[in-house]
Amino acid sequence: MRKEVTLAMGNGGEESSELIEKLFFKYFKNEILSRGEDGAILDIKKEIATSSDSFTVSPIFFNGGDIGKLSICGSCNDVAMMGAKPKYLTCSFIIEEGLSLRDLEKIVRSMKKELEINGAIVVSGDTKVVPKGAVDKIFINTTAIGEVIKKGISISNLKEGLDIIVSRDIGAHGATIFAAREGIELESNLKSDCASLYPQVEALIKNDIDIRVLRDATRGGVAAVLNEWARGSNLSIKVFEEKVPVSSEVRGICELLGFEPLTLANEGTFVLALPKTQSKKALEVLKEFNENASIIGEVDSLYPKRVYLESSWGTKRFLDMPTGELLPRIC
Repeated sequence: MRKEVTLAMGNGGEESSELIEKLFFKYFKNEILSRGEDGAILDIKKEIATSSDSFTVSPIFFNGGDIGKLSICGSCNDVAMMGAKPKYLTCSFIIEEGLSLRDLEKIVRSMKKELEINGAIVVSGDTKVVPKGAVDKIFINTTAIGEVIKKGISISNLKEGLDIIVSRDIGAHGATIFAAREGIELESNLKSDCASLYPQVEALIKNDIDIRVLRDATRGGVAAVLNEWARGSNLSIKVFEEKVPVSSEVRGICELLGFEPLTLANEGTFVLALPKTQSKKALEVLKEFNENASIIGEVDSLYPKRVYLESSWGTKRFLDMPTGELLPRIC
């Protein structure tokens, strides 16, 4: 094969077949995909959850991941947040002419690794190659389908008195992408939190944790998730400001540039609402994955449809839904 992607590799002919056989099948091959059909027939006997997303992150490689890892984590995590085990994915690539095949293989290799973590396979896909300048290197769309293993997880379950837990320290993805894009050199261990979340959800379910509401805090961060929950339930959410876990690296970037950590994007962090009697047990499970898992707040009715921060001094301020475009093409 050539060293770069060419327009001919997207024409459906010999060059396309070579790209599919020598690169995509090398990492994605399975019994269903090997049939070479335009679609896939899936045998699913349980209730299913599905989610589709497109990924255009810039840069395509960043500390802690790349667009390939992000594309699998993104769709699989959305399915996991519905209490489902990711099982099947479709995957479509829009590739800019001239992209290095070495870079493309690195991206696909990352995708295979995350598929294995989730126990999922790619069953259908598509590849398009567009002229140089038509897209920025590569865009990926993935759709995940999963079998529901815990029913009833929904924002409709949000009730007064529930605790709010965050699975790890927040804002790492947004801070990492911003630093990489702006060429900010840091003498630190800052890296994206990009990760597959199903193993943590599975562990919570196996430990009989009474999960009421679950959401990964991607674009808009934890602030967006909590505001959506408050608005959707006509309740309010109190956040204990000093309990929110933020790494020193993320805090430093936020202080330098005037960002609010709670609004920064995450790609491997989720927010969980559950009864107070279950919080200690849930934290024990989550701390096996990340020691920074914390109870950060609770649901009340003091300010309906609002989220507010409470300081250790007892002062309060509202945490609004993020507005404007803080950082485009974050995922």
